[in-house]
Amino acid sequence: MGIGTSLFLVAVGAILYFAVNADVSGIEISTIGIILMVIGVVGLLISLFMLSSARRDTRATVVRDRDVY
Repeated sequence: MGIGTSLFLVAVGAILYFAVNADVSGIEISTIGIILMVIGVVGLLISLFMLSSARRDTRATVVRDRDVY
């Protein structure tokens, strides 16, 4: 799950939680909104952690050869 997907899930969850007042038998739409927001935030944190660890692993080591006489 990428950053864009995580933000999308948070946005859809917020819309379902705060803006939808529909009643569906057997389903709480506000609960589904909270679940989507939590999944989106967890996915965002995991994506940011993976991105930062990938940046740390790509550091290049500069090796300079010296002539010894």
